[in-house]
Amino acid sequence: MGKTKLVINNNGSIKIDGEFEIVAADGTVYGLEGRTTLGLCRCGLSANKPFCDGSHRNGFEHESVAFNLPPMKTK
Repeated sequence: MGKTKLVINNNGSIKIDGEFEIVAADGTVYGLEGRTTLGLCRCGLSANKPFCDGSHRNGFEHESVAFNLPPMKTK
C-alpha cells in the first residue's frame, strides 16, 4: 500500500488521496463507496461535514504555508 497524501488547499478543503478510511468519533465507518480521492471540510461551513461541499467559496480564507513541526517530546 502506498502513502496516503493530504493536500491543504489554499482557501479550501483538505484533499485526501490514496487508500484510507474515515471513522466517526463513535467508531462508525463512513461508507466512501470506493472513493480514493475526496475533500474534507476545514472551513466549518459545509452542509455535508466532514466532507467539503464548496461552501468555503463564500469567504473562508486561509493560505496554506508548509512548515516543520518541532521535535516530538520524550519523557
